[in-house]
Amino acid sequence: MEIIQMRFETSAAKPSQFITDNLPQIVVTGKSNVGKSSLINSIGNNGKLARTSSTPGKTRLVNYFLADNSFYIVDLPGYGFAKAPKSEQAQWQSLMDGFFSSGSAKKALMLVDIRHDPTNEDKLMRDYLQYYNFNITVVATKADKIAKSKINNYTAAIRKSLGFGSDIKIIPFSSLTGMNRDFLVETIRQLVCEE
Repeated sequence: MEIIQMRFETSAAKPSQFITDNLPQIVVTGKSNVGKSSLINSIGNNGKLARTSSTPGKTRLVNYFLADNSFYIVDLPGYGFAKAPKSEQAQWQSLMDGFFSSGSAKKALMLVDIRHDPTNEDKLMRDYLQYYNFNITVVATKADKIAKSKINNYTAAIRKSLGFGSDIKIIPFSSLTGMNRDFLVETIRQLVCEE
């Protein structure tokens, strides 16, 4: 089983704390509770790397994980947590604007829940990533929750909803069963090599 050796490096609460050391950065982004922390723990084969929570919007910082001593997996705060106060949502917006405009990352794993149509927030994140010229790979999480025979239909619906062509890779994934885990690790390594 292929794994990425990872360790938590640091968290950033404001743009001045972002890492800018020229190592490649792969961003992990998605709606709150879509499974970002579970994905990071799965590809690093370490259940304690990123904290998981049943409470949406738990991650409020930009978290950096040093992978294979040669690149970063960057866990961005989840979006779409409607219960958060307006001031907190504005803080999130400011942090994201600062991160994307910094130009330190150009590759992204965009996580969506395979069971649901992408939300307006997902489409807004897609727009963000496209505006800043990110190379996007879509990871359709929680794929163990639907029948294997229906996975292609669900991923096709996600592709259509997000308006992506066949050039954008969509990977059905389950951190619970390990579905496509090795393929995802291989994809991440390819993205790093393209830097």
